[in-house]
Amino acid sequence: MEVCHIHGKGFLSPIRSSSSSSSSSSSHRPLSVLSRVSISARSNPRLVSSFRSVRRRNLCSACRFDTLVAGKDEKPKHGEVVSKKEEEFGDLKSWMHKNGLPPCKVVLKERPSHNEKHRPIHYVAASEDLQVGDVAFSVPNSLVVTLERVLGNETIAELLTTNKLSELACLALYLMYEKKQGKKSFWFPYIRELDRQRGRGQLAVESPLLWSEAELAYLTGSPTRGEVLERAEGIKREYNELDTVWFMAGSLFQQYPYDIPTEAFTFEIFKQAFVAVQSCVVHLQKVSLARRFALVPLGPPLLGYRSNCKAMLTAVDGAVELVVDRPYKAGESIVVWCGPQPNSKLLLNYGFVDEDNRYDRLVIEAALNTEDPQYQAKRMVAQRNGKLSVQVFHVYMGKEKEAVSDMLPYLRLGYVSDPSEMQSVISSQGPICPMSPCMERAVLDQLVDYFITRLAAYPTSLDEDEFLLADSNLNPKKRVATQLVKLEKKMLNACQQAAVDLIDQLPDLTVSPCPAPYAPILK
Repeated sequence: MEVCHIHGKGFLSPIRSSSSSSSSSSSHRPLSVLSRVSISARSNPRLVSSFRSVRRRNLCSACRFDTLVAGKDEKPKHGEVVSKKEEEFGDLKSWMHKNGLPPCKVVLKERPSHNEKHRPIHYVAASEDLQVGDVAFSVPNSLVVTLERVLGNETIAELLTTNKLSELACLALYLMYEKKQGKKSFWFPYIRELDRQRGRGQLAVESPLLWSEAELAYLTGSPTRGEVLERAEGIKREYNELDTVWFMAGSLFQQYPYDIPTEAFTFEIFKQAFVAVQSCVVHLQKVSLARRFALVPLGPPLLGYRSNCKAMLTAVDGAVELVVDRPYKAGESIVVWCGPQPNSKLLLNYGFVDEDNRYDRLVIEAALNTEDPQYQAKRMVAQRNGKLSVQVFHVYMGKEKEAVSDMLPYLRLGYVSDPSEMQSVISSQGPICPMSPCMERAVLDQLVDYFITRLAAYPTSLDEDEFLLADSNLNPKKRVATQLVKLEKKMLNACQQAAVDLIDQLPDLTVSPCPAPYAPILK
């Protein structure tokens, strides 16, 4: 079996494994061994711990290791002179041209950071006027970091991801090891640029994953706060898997045989590196599993994200290129599509909120009451109509009325008691169900109360949010958090109003709501 090893300048070159054989049958044996190791390494920590008895030469410690997003971003001190050699070494675009980047139509520019202690942020701008369909740049694969490069073998990369080890964790681990080499690393100029960005994206705000508890309080009332804490727990689980990745990845194990990841890097360092990678990773289409997540110099976070943009970084023969979807004047910042992500994900992944995001949405979870004696019958009716016993509904910005109408048939099912009515209720069309006026009033009242409760969880009103955002000196993190919760409240208010409007359409407003001992549960 052939594996790949990363040499000093980061290029892949095949070497012959000592376990290789000329027979095709024996060439597959190492994979079954690795598969067993992957499973046993997680179930038996002693497998990786046994390597800790080996003499650890060159073991790096967290206290003397600069993370990917901290320690190198501060402005030079007053009067400090940056040498021409260092400036040239750190010039990302010049380094790329020296290593195979063909002539392109972009230039790196900079804008001030919100924090005066941090250096300005770089961004990619058009170096000349561009027209729709122009290729802005084409980065050769030799300058793209993928799992195939990190792990040294595509089959091992697919094996690791099949066993639920995160691509982002592998990429973060690789860059941490590369940064340990300093200027000896082929990737030094790129890593230095990531340090400068500090995982902030183009709005100069870090992901909430790096916020303090006091800063997370800006998100009080928003489901995003819970998502941040859940993602942080997931990163911790990824950290606990790093030793397995290091052992199985031939390139990392051979290059750093004594630097066991969880001893070389603290969790905080890994989390910062993970967030930095998360802010700039590109999801390529129509490529192998080992190449689908890629770090592309000149890509994010140097490129701005826009939800209404159609341009994407695309894998072509031997390169990753960007074809622009709109005209640009020379000097204008170039943007790409960030995928169909709601603002909660944009903030979590990239540290910004897009107020014109047509993919922005809220999640409402409805569940049939398990205490209902007819729960099983209702569950079967729901399944026959494409719904689950716990059903997720999405509320999209500007389509709140449609979302409320979509929820009503499912909620009505939870209220009926006559089995003969179950199918007709869940398949009913129109905003008002003719089955029972008192049942309809009960369903709509439950919805209105739900939206009022969710809105009450926010410590500020919409008017107060607008007042905060009018302050040009507002803390950048508080600004993006306020933008997010303001948009969430707008959707909830619109949903509440849609339910109230439906109540006003009832034929008899004097009808009292039906008793509902087994009403559906809304979250």
